[in-house]
Amino acid sequence: MGVKKFRPVTPGTRHKVIGTFDDITSTRPEKSLLRPLKKTGGRNNTGKMTMRHIGGGHKRRYRLIDTKRDKDGMIATVKTIEYDPNRSARIALVQYADGVKRYIVAPYGLKVGQEIASGAGVAPEMGNTLFLSEIPLGTVIHNIELYPGQGAAMVRSAGASAQLLAREGKYAVVKLPSGETRMVLVTCKATIGSVSNPDHSLEVDGKAGRKRWKGRRPRVRGVVMNPVDHPMGGGEGRASGGHPRSRKGLLAKGYKTRNPKKQSSKFIIERRKK
Repeated sequence: MGVKKFRPVTPGTRHKVIGTFDDITSTRPEKSLLRPLKKTGGRNNTGKMTMRHIGGGHKRRYRLIDTKRDKDGMIATVKTIEYDPNRSARIALVQYADGVKRYIVAPYGLKVGQEIASGAGVAPEMGNTLFLSEIPLGTVIHNIELYPGQGAAMVRSAGASAQLLAREGKYAVVKLPSGETRMVLVTCKATIGSVSNPDHSLEVDGKAGRKRWKGRRPRVRGVVMNPVDHPMGGGEGRASGGHPRSRKGLLAKGYKTRNPKKQSSKFIIERRKK
């Protein structure tokens, strides 16, 4: 892994920092696991733009990811480590003993030829998926389910990892990457290890064009708009714009927007750090 810097031969390469792709072993995805991915350009079914800053971008195909890891008790062999344009982490193509191929989010350190498994009674080793009731306390985990059988919902982005702190009755206490500590049912599954591509956070686009390749259009700051367009707009000269808020007037940067009556609040032991 690691990152690659460039000599400043052009303005776009002066600050450009990208991944080295050293861990990629195949550039051709598995055809049977590909699906078309249609772009909306931020428009709804009537053609009206309902989401700003979306449009263009390179054509992509979606890779079907196995988030459930429900082929319990069957050994799978890692065939390739691949790049996925739809997520920040790397993905791994695994083939089970019965010949079925599936993509999984690759854990950091996973190698081609390595064998992984899932289900009850599986050893708590990197890449294996177990129930939270069977994972040793203090273990670093990722791809955590919120509801049994739902499939991985938390800790899936590049370099992310959570830690299993304790077990209390039918709940396990997990510390998430945000700093939040919450309870999750011990019947939920999680994968051992941290997510691959930890250097993703060090990457720098270097030029606006790289954002456009990703399908992101220019974003205009509210401070430079007129009062009719944004609550922070207007004023003489470079006015600060007042307290940060959204285009609809909702306060930001410090104002708590979470619904206090939300049902899942009772499972949160400690809120995320600011």
